[in-house]
Amino acid sequence: MSQRELKEAFVSNLNGTSLQEVSLGSFLAPLCLINRGLILILYHQARRTLPLPLPLFSHLLLDFSVLILPLVLSCTILSDVLHLVIGGILFVSVCVLCYIYCTKSHASNRQPKTTVSTFLQRHVQFNQVPFVTIFRVFVNAKTAISILAVDFSVFPRRYAKTETYGTGVMDFGVGAYVFANALVCPEARGKTISGSKINHVTKQLISVWPLVALGMGRLVSLKMSSYQEHVTEYGVHWNFFFTLAIVRVLASMILAVLPVSQSFLFSLLISGLYQLILETSGLKAFIIHNNDREKDFLYANKEGIFSVVGYVAIYMAGVQVGRYVMQPRSQVKEWLKALLNLSFGSVLLYTALYTCQSLLEPVSRRIANLPFYLWSVAQSLFFMSCLGFADLVLLFSKSISGCHFLPSSWNLHKKQSDSASDKHSGEIERFCIVQAISRNQLLFFLIANIMTGLTNSLVDTLTCSSSFSVCVLLMYMFTNCFVIYVLHHRGITVKFW
Repeated sequence: MSQRELKEAFVSNLNGTSLQEVSLGSFLAPLCLINRGLILILYHQARRTLPLPLPLFSHLLLDFSVLILPLVLSCTILSDVLHLVIGGILFVSVCVLCYIYCTKSHASNRQPKTTVSTFLQRHVQFNQVPFVTIFRVFVNAKTAISILAVDFSVFPRRYAKTETYGTGVMDFGVGAYVFANALVCPEARGKTISGSKINHVTKQLISVWPLVALGMGRLVSLKMSSYQEHVTEYGVHWNFFFTLAIVRVLASMILAVLPVSQSFLFSLLISGLYQLILETSGLKAFIIHNNDREKDFLYANKEGIFSVVGYVAIYMAGVQVGRYVMQPRSQVKEWLKALLNLSFGSVLLYTALYTCQSLLEPVSRRIANLPFYLWSVAQSLFFMSCLGFADLVLLFSKSISGCHFLPSSWNLHKKQSDSASDKHSGEIERFCIVQAISRNQLLFFLIANIMTGLTNSLVDTLTCSSSFSVCVLLMYMFTNCFVIYVLHHRGITVKFW
């Protein structure tokens, strides 16, 4: 077999992992976020100042070491002991939080202690919902890691995309990426349609041209370079960029006619009707078993074309969730209630998922069936609520420590606006890798794809040792983060439209 055929076989015919292992991985990023915040609080208590010395480099190294490094290690050499890693980080976080609480209480006996009840009554202020931003950034970062890591043998095969049925970590990443885009779309942010609905749809068509251009660029580069292709993933000519573009336009067209406030209900109807068609017609057999890809464009790209229906349903569910989390709330207890509702929604959808898998069929990213829709939305809600609870922990830590300048986090409401404090807070945000990726998410994804192709052309990924593979992955992620970080620090936003 040629090198290309070996690499294609390496990512083919996989069955994924369990739902429980994917859910377990959702705890890692929130704990890393808490640890990053606690480290900054400890430094602030010791030095009474932030940012760190040499902030341009020290904050980048801190964020990369605490937020990105654990993600790389958890899907490579530490994947088999992930539960121990998460347990260890949780233990350290609890100990540090208790230390901060005890030391601050002894140092300020004159002031009333911050209790949970008083904390819940406090008011918060923010320019954007922090855990939504963090969710989108971590989905992007995990995607960037996975698209290269999957080519190395150190990356567990159970995490890679499944062939037809199954729940791989990368399968969830695809659904979560669509869901994350929907959370901040114009419909989710409550923007009213100005002018006619036709003009609105036309604007959406124009706005997706970068995705179409990136899809065409990827297609041409793959065909010219003889790069390995897993055709049962999307098809011969189709790729994820085309899916993102089509989903955005189709969802906008649907929501221009139907009420946005009922988009979750319509997403269920779309996914349910699609599943009914799969069960009662020959469509499922056509997608899975028909391998006559030379007949025409539809036959060649049947996975990519028909799975769009499932992704549209996921996108519309994300729109409804985005509208819910962006509702105005001020008190901590109101946000706690919202996070509990998101968690409860995740439990309901997981219950529906287990029922569907028992009565219908397992999850299939390849055809984006109803179980895949339920799993993608349920797991996205669970991951997002975990990040929200982590942010509440950080807010409580700031409340008891007196450190009010943590990046990518809620702030306690101040009675009077303090321009010096606002300026200081903005300075801290300039040195935050989360804000850097959030500022240029599409560019980050594009750089990751380019670097993935470049790395594969320079390194024989199949024969690399585990240690060398991890080093390559860390260098690759550091390069991606460094470019985005420098752009953010200079205030540069790269927009393609």
